[in-house]
Amino acid sequence: MNRQLKILLSGGGTGGHIFPAVAIADEIRKRFPDAEFLFIGATGKMEMEKVPQSGYNIVGLNIAGFDRGNLMNNFGLPFKVVTSLAKARKTIKNFKPDFAVGTGGFASGPALYVASNLGIPVFVQEQNSLPGKTNMFISRKAKAVFTAYPEMEKFFHRTKTMFLGNPIRKNIITDLTDTASAKQKLGLDPNKLTVLSVGGSLGSRTLNNAWKENLNQFLEKDYQLIWQTGKTDYQNIISETETKQCRNLQIVEFIKNMEMAYSAADIIVSRAGAIAISELAVAKKPVLLVPFPFAAEDHQTKNALTLVEKNAARMVKDTEMKEKFWATLTEICENENLRKEMSANLEFFAKPKAAEEIVEEILSALNIKS
Repeated sequence: MNRQLKILLSGGGTGGHIFPAVAIADEIRKRFPDAEFLFIGATGKMEMEKVPQSGYNIVGLNIAGFDRGNLMNNFGLPFKVVTSLAKARKTIKNFKPDFAVGTGGFASGPALYVASNLGIPVFVQEQNSLPGKTNMFISRKAKAVFTAYPEMEKFFHRTKTMFLGNPIRKNIITDLTDTASAKQKLGLDPNKLTVLSVGGSLGSRTLNNAWKENLNQFLEKDYQLIWQTGKTDYQNIISETETKQCRNLQIVEFIKNMEMAYSAADIIVSRAGAIAISELAVAKKPVLLVPFPFAAEDHQTKNALTLVEKNAARMVKDTEMKEKFWATLTEICENENLRKEMSANLEFFAKPKAAEEIVEEILSALNIKS
């Protein structure tokens, strides 16, 4: 293109919506360094901080989702919707984007609805195996819907749907290394089976409690554990495990070099958020998923089940942890053939070039040459 390309993106509320949008923007910027970008997010949500940190401008809408838990909180929702639509319309008419990409979240609905009504081509990227209401609504007007799971035609129009995966952090793709050397770099024995436990950036009390209950049995097996606790439980766990500290046990509040932790692990225990699963699939390590039960419409359980059905993961629900966590983990630890099979099956879900392929499809649909 001779003129400057302008791109509108909208997605937020959680990192699962924000980071794919930023990854798509990064890929477009790599191809079109002079392109202009504008994000639309929800005022007070994490995208208002994370998007500028990634180098992009963002406008906030005063929008929220429907509160099923407390209906009185929805009293002002119609006003918020009307004012958000008006602000989105004014913002988009002033910006004049060539196309818009939505990744879900509160603000994505008004932004992409207005864009489509103004004749701007819109595209949707859905991270979960159970789509969000916003993406399902906007998909009717979209030129294409990019999904992270197969067989999503039951939710979206068949001819629009493409299984291309979730864009993930570049360093997860480029910096994975062999397991033995990663263990050595982390001060672990390269010959001992190693489990990585991650509960998201804030940690998971469910996982933390499970490890506290089973840590003695685990260490008696002479296995190694990298245990990410999150900020809330970290100090208590350090105090409670003081007498058990050994070379086989590494307790950390937060893992900065996740690619190194993934590389060092023989088995991973994790929540089942969309981006976490996409990263785990690229890492191709056997995984035990413990879905967060309070995610919207229990979508983490749906994500996990999609992998379980292809024998690419095992799953234990929050309510089953006392009865099934140790038995399920032991089954994976003690069965090398099972681990190899799970790793091989995970490859089906691995989409390391998701961002590149999504951008390629968008440019092709609009006949834009990079």
